[in-house]
Amino acid sequence: MRNLTLTQSRSAALYERARKVMPGGCSRNTILRKPHPLYVENGAGCYVTDIEGVQRIDFANNVASLIHGHAYPPVVEAVSAQLHKGTAFTLATEVEIEFAEHMCSRNAGFENIRFVNSGTEAVMGCLKAARAFTGRPKIAKVEGAYHGLYDYAEVSQTANPSNWGDAHNPTSVPVAYGTPESALRDVIIIPFNQPEQSLEILNRHGEELACVLLDSMPHRVGLVPASQEFVRAIYDWTRENNALMVYDEVITFRANYGGAQEWYDVRPDLTAMGKMIGGGFPVGALAGRQDVMSVMDPLADKVLFPHSGTFSANPVTMTAGLVSMALFDKTAVTDLNRLANRARTGIAEAIRVADIPACVTGGGSMFRVHMKAEIPTTYRAAYMTPKESKIIQALLDHLFDNGIIMINTCSGSLSTAMTEKEIEILAENLLAGFRKIKKLL
Repeated sequence: MRNLTLTQSRSAALYERARKVMPGGCSRNTILRKPHPLYVENGAGCYVTDIEGVQRIDFANNVASLIHGHAYPPVVEAVSAQLHKGTAFTLATEVEIEFAEHMCSRNAGFENIRFVNSGTEAVMGCLKAARAFTGRPKIAKVEGAYHGLYDYAEVSQTANPSNWGDAHNPTSVPVAYGTPESALRDVIIIPFNQPEQSLEILNRHGEELACVLLDSMPHRVGLVPASQEFVRAIYDWTRENNALMVYDEVITFRANYGGAQEWYDVRPDLTAMGKMIGGGFPVGALAGRQDVMSVMDPLADKVLFPHSGTFSANPVTMTAGLVSMALFDKTAVTDLNRLANRARTGIAEAIRVADIPACVTGGGSMFRVHMKAEIPTTYRAAYMTPKESKIIQALLDHLFDNGIIMINTCSGSLSTAMTEKEIEILAENLLAGFRKIKKLL
């Protein structure tokens, strides 16, 4: 691996320019590194090469959005053909219908679908649709769960010991300064994987809640699949209280052919999707019960939730998404999940050999490494202490310096471009990294 000084680095020079025109020198915080970001030259399959000429294996996959890796030839070919026809129109496109038909065929609960431009927008649309359908103002969500940028969806995603309050009655904590108090009052926080405590909280707000927003394997909570008891308890409560269950599958839809919800005996009323369903392009979608989705029907006598978007369902994204998802069929899902199981097993073995207090979590085609001896099952158990955060950063730096890109929580998502070879390289480098950081424990 080449060592580059700041004076030699083209990336350093680019970052100097970037800081003059963008806050922090970027439009997305996830690309930042110290002392500066590295800038990409190209990607192919599961490998990325930066402008300094260094190649790395990409286990981040643009935060789980690239299911087939970079520059996937079938997507490149299809999108290239569409570019010659145009990129966006104030006319309908046939490919939107084809993609809608495909997505609805993957899950019996997807009776209707609408496309938007991001996971944030998809979650926002689901919450607004739930309010419009029920006529109720409040939502409930899990403490620590990330659901995008919307005021109501982001509450308590960064809660910490100084402000998260009683475990039996978590505080609604703002993320952005200036979040209205009214928004905080309209978001009820429940603890992940704690069915009895959650039901106690929900029962206090039963007639006010439009929906419960749930990610059954929330990345920020620890990338641990929710227990069957927890998901079933929340689902049954929504049935008994005329509220909706809104499922966030923006990250987890990759887990099964019809999403992570297939792990459970429930049928959410609405599902938000994004990331990998766009084939590498900006995308979001909300799907669910026809009667709930009808609040957006512009042909209704009274439109309860008027909805549009300039680039929603643009033919470039629809084309890339249709090709990508059609090729992520049941066999591809099974094969990728099997490879991820191999990765998690290899990581667990590296932890055992290194003899350190750590663990690995995950499901489907994702994994996460924790500097904790026991697998955390709640947000508060998964919360990284300052010491753990420092150790994780050292581990990430080790991996990056040795040719492996990870998500900044020490999480990884696989792509179909990966093989056993990349998994073995990951396990070997993690073992070396565990041994290296042992002195910090």
